Amino acid sequence: MKNSTVDLLVYNIGSLVTMQGSPNPRTGCEMSEVGIIEKGAIAVQQGSIIAIGTEEEVRTQVAKMTIIKELDAQGQLVTPGLVDPHTHLVHGGSREHELSLKLKGVSYLEILEEGGGILSTVRATREASEAELYDQAKKSLDLMLLFGATTVEAKSGYGLSTEDELKQLRVAQQLDQNHPVELVSTFLGAHAIPTEYQGRSGEYVDLVIHEMLPEVKRQGLAEFCDVFCEKGVFSVEESRRILTAAKEIGFGLKIHADEIEPLGGAQLAGELGCISAEHLLVATDEGFEAMKEAGVVAICLPATSFNLRLQKHARARTMIDLGVPVALSTDYNPGSSPTESLQLVMTLGCLNLGMTPEEVITAMTINAAHAIGRADRIGSLEVGKQADLVIYNAKNLAYLPYHFGINHVNTVVKKGEVVVLEGRILN
Repeated sequence: MKNSTVDLLVYNIGSLVTMQGSPNPRTGCEMSEVGIIEKGAIAVQQGSIIAIGTEEEVRTQVAKMTIIKELDAQGQLVTPGLVDPHTHLVHGGSREHELSLKLKGVSYLEILEEGGGILSTVRATREASEAELYDQAKKSLDLMLLFGATTVEAKSGYGLSTEDELKQLRVAQQLDQNHPVELVSTFLGAHAIPTEYQGRSGEYVDLVIHEMLPEVKRQGLAEFCDVFCEKGVFSVEESRRILTAAKEIGFGLKIHADEIEPLGGAQLAGELGCISAEHLLVATDEGFEAMKEAGVVAICLPATSFNLRLQKHARARTMIDLGVPVALSTDYNPGSSPTESLQLVMTLGCLNLGMTPEEVITAMTINAAHAIGRADRIGSLEVGKQADLVIYNAKNLAYLPYHFGINHVNTVVKKGEVVVLEGRILN
């Protein structure tokens, strides 16, 4: 032990989900092995876990140490802090006016072609100040925390100009510094073709490659680069150009792949060694095989297909059976998935994707952590890792997706600090 004190002892845990022992993303049957300890406890020192096991084991290990604070889990369920690996957190405005269009059968791409969708949010984001974007994003981040998220990936992509993309990324950086939730930033300048470049997509791709990417890198504002590879947006070849350029200057790679049309984005993810491929509603078995061979994590977004009233959903069951690691995310954004609740996604993961509660929690913890390059310190509860954990008003995993439409979170601990208690954020 580093010193003679325990900063926090969480005890009287009824069912402790650990997700221990995952140096690589979990695949196949491994996704059902969640490492449950009954009657558990966790000891924390300087933000990290120093002991975990049954309460008897942990109390024996720390018997000669001074315990500064104890937290009674009241016999309830505890999991690692949830990880949301695909969000569009920072944006201006909202798009509830598009609901009536969707109900009339107007498709996502048709709304985009008419200047709505992403382009509508681009206009609102460009018009908003950094302070306004910060305040709006903080409200969403607060909700994510209340629903159990302790680490969140945040994409840009609603600026579509160098300065406005940088503006979004600066806001995310400020939130990461000020908010309990950790943010991992992704540059998504290739989210759509801006209005001023319509019909000149090649010129916009050049702008992304030669101006935006180097400036984002120079300022250290993003760790990953993402591209929306889709019909009417960026072709496979354009996506390859952008991601190759990003890789050459040190970005990790992500890709929005095969959401609406099966263009081959999943195969491209495997070819380029992306850390993750995201959406994948119409990806082919060939794409899955390419991802499996390259170790690409599939991030499925069932709230998006639910909200868009699509008949197709990502084939999570097929991916798991083939050995592709699967993660889940909200895809929080102002249009296709305006929800901050990973608990809603739990239910949709079970009912629409056919995943078990054990597979769902794996997809929201250790596999999601792998999908953003953070599995060395989050995503599981084991000695040496960050003390990020959630205590629920529930006795077991199955209850979370089964009893849907409410928030089950009671307490959230981030880096060993209690940041949510009895459903309220502590100042």
